[in-house]
Amino acid sequence: MNWAPGEFAERIVTWQRRQGRHGLPWQGTREPYRVWLSEIMLQQTQVSTVLDYYARFLQRFPDVAALASASQDEVLALWSGLGYYSRARNLHRCAQEVVARFGGRFPRAAADLQTLPGIGRSTAAAIAAFCFGERSAILDGNVKRVLTRVLGIGDDLSVAAHERALWQRAQDLLPAAERDMPAYTQGLMDLGATVCTQRRPACTVCPVVDRCAAAREGQPERYPVKTRRLVRRQQTLWLLHAIDGGGRVWLAQRPASGIWARLYCLPAHDDRDALLRGVPTGARDSVVEHPPFTHVLTHRDLLIHVLTATLPEGAPPGGDGRWYAAGQWPALGLPAPVRRFLAAQAEAARPGAVS
Repeated sequence: MNWAPGEFAERIVTWQRRQGRHGLPWQGTREPYRVWLSEIMLQQTQVSTVLDYYARFLQRFPDVAALASASQDEVLALWSGLGYYSRARNLHRCAQEVVARFGGRFPRAAADLQTLPGIGRSTAAAIAAFCFGERSAILDGNVKRVLTRVLGIGDDLSVAAHERALWQRAQDLLPAAERDMPAYTQGLMDLGATVCTQRRPACTVCPVVDRCAAAREGQPERYPVKTRRLVRRQQTLWLLHAIDGGGRVWLAQRPASGIWARLYCLPAHDDRDALLRGVPTGARDSVVEHPPFTHVLTHRDLLIHVLTATLPEGAPPGGDGRWYAAGQWPALGLPAPVRRFLAAQAEAARPGAVS
């Protein structure tokens, strides 16, 4: 459906100012560091989850220079539990490049922002629109859903040419005035997150429902069309919870690629017997196997088995790593299921704890 120039943007801006979200901690600022931090954290993560992490990051790293000067381990430790850890590694690299290449000031243009690690086209546009009023379109998952439904675009977005065409449509719908860009950009985000949701959209309160092709068809949930779906798979993972007589736990840093890259983890293997080869023969008879549990990742479901082995002093399991005391490991970047397991074990070992 065709819109008169500026009509769609005007409706979105008006709706956002009256009914959009206004109380989020990263709103009401044009400080690029804070906007960038929120945009990276919000990728594939719900607002409710991000709120606490955002506050803790700003407390520990109040500006881009503080983040750039931190160690990657510090950043990963603070990110631990938020998931998608490549975001944290890129966040750190990006901060260092902003300091090295741009003197600690984020560039104003989306095209320049896009050259930084972890900042894609949509994120760059969001930062440029919110902070500098640049007329640059965003196209994250929520916005794709809004635009394909409103415009009735049934093309398969798995096809690169169709996605490029949608980018052009998104650019064509932008408001003419730069001053409206922050409200327009936020309005599209708010509409997709709170009204034009993936399932059971609240069409009756949508500001553009009278011009929405999907609402007219009565099938909003068929948009957007994307035929190439991620194929989920299951993977079994065995973790060795090796402890010594003093209650220290053995942890090793994961490789630079693969799941949980660069995080500290219990020794892991996809085979139980292979994992146990790192346990001294005399300690194998006392190994305790915990009930398995499932941890969901983007592309796979991990079925995790944990084996606890108490090792004699001076007999660490094979492979790289080191012993960490109870007061040391919480400060490391740990995968969420490992952190939860260690915390539960520490709580169970606490004097007076009920088993």
